[in-house]
Amino acid sequence: MSAPIEDLIRSDIQALRAYQVPDAAGLIKLDAMENPYGWPEALRDEWLERLRKAAINRYPDPQGRALQLVIREAMGVPEDMALLLGNGSDELIQMLCLAVAAPGRKLLSVEPGFVMYRMIALFAGLGYAGVPLRADDFSIDLDATLAAIERERPALVFLAYPNNPTGNLFEAGAIERIIEASPGLVVVDEAYAPFTDASFLPRLGDWPNLLVMRTVSKMGLAGLRLGYLAGPPAWLEQLDKVRLPYNINVLTQASAAFALSHRAVFDEQTGRIRTDRAELFAALAAMQRDGAGIRPYPSDANFILLRTAPGRAGAVFDGLLRRGVLIKRLDGSHPLLTDCLRVTVGRPEENAAFLDALAAETAAA
Repeated sequence: MSAPIEDLIRSDIQALRAYQVPDAAGLIKLDAMENPYGWPEALRDEWLERLRKAAINRYPDPQGRALQLVIREAMGVPEDMALLLGNGSDELIQMLCLAVAAPGRKLLSVEPGFVMYRMIALFAGLGYAGVPLRADDFSIDLDATLAAIERERPALVFLAYPNNPTGNLFEAGAIERIIEASPGLVVVDEAYAPFTDASFLPRLGDWPNLLVMRTVSKMGLAGLRLGYLAGPPAWLEQLDKVRLPYNINVLTQASAAFALSHRAVFDEQTGRIRTDRAELFAALAAMQRDGAGIRPYPSDANFILLRTAPGRAGAVFDGLLRRGVLIKRLDGSHPLLTDCLRVTVGRPEENAAFLDALAAETAAA
């Protein structure tokens, strides 16, 4: 007789909900922080020609050495720093957690933040400590964070820079203090680096416990599922031991190397998104001034967090969905996100459709 689920599956796993991805078929999709622009046709044809030569009958290069060289050149990784590739940032977070997990150890982050820090810590058997951000502007409460570091002695600290889901950049000085106070590794997660000029990547080596993590997803390559971690070789040599063999497949390695060798195309697209973000924020701010019950928060990412009138987030989200626009409902996910929604910056016509739908919903309230 087989063991029942409740006896075999860990109770903390049973208590979880699986990561939810809503069906976006037939909708304007502004919920997942994706680059809304496709590749030029000529570039797509050249890419497909490159894939014809991919040796899919062979295992991929375990370290992705050719791809690493392209990443180094395209992203300006310091020469004396090592690289580790992951199947998206999620796998890199998992590697880090698995490598340091031991009884009594904890991962610390600020909240609201990227949900996978907490979830993967739980998967790996790490404790989790979350420090609330300041309620007025989602900045780091430095005194509270330093006190939590002293109390919890975390093996890992994750800081998203800019932060997801709030979109703001934390003060660099606050991050420096956290790095200096931390007894373990501090990972600055720069998933949204294409949409800001601030970065800790050039500062690798300034502190022995600093690592920088990035992804190519937000710049327009979300379908490839590729992340990379940069930091001192001694640390990454140890983290590489928990990497699953051949974790970056042949097609992803070939596609990412090709795409990053044409980075100018993606820089043009992300530059366009920055411009569109400013216009979208200005339109939302105008709605706020007109008394529509909408408050947008400044963003250095490719999305904007907004707060609705009290108790209206669910109705606004559902109304937008009925009008064919899918955004992200954050209300209920954390106390500081009460009444909050998040919209990805889309193409101008998508942003206009969102604003029209939002105006209609707030007018009907």
